[in-house]
Amino acid sequence: MTSPSPVDDDRGWLRLVLAVPLVLLTFLAVCFCWAALTIRPSGSWDDDAYAGITLACVLAIGAAGAVVGVWLLPSVRRVMGWWWVGPAVVSGLVAVIRYVGAG
Repeated sequence: MTSPSPVDDDRGWLRLVLAVPLVLLTFLAVCFCWAALTIRPSGSWDDDAYAGITLACVLAIGAAGAVVGVWLLPSVRRVMGWWWVGPAVVSGLVAVIRYVGAG
């Protein structure tokens, strides 16, 4: 009598399925953070550039928060390691620093 091996479980497929939203949201967070860092106001009067920086920072922080929110679910945390949220958290922190520095 043979029992199923613990190696034959579906964690690999589950990790692949759960990686899709985490990778996409991390990509969005990094792109918005990059946009916030590359927007340069022409002067203190350039309100549109400051609004763009603020919007990019808020969107980067929101995307990073969504990654952390998805990762905090017990079923996701059981399969995905903490390093899956590392890049999103770093880009969120950079966006917070840029938001505080631009204001």
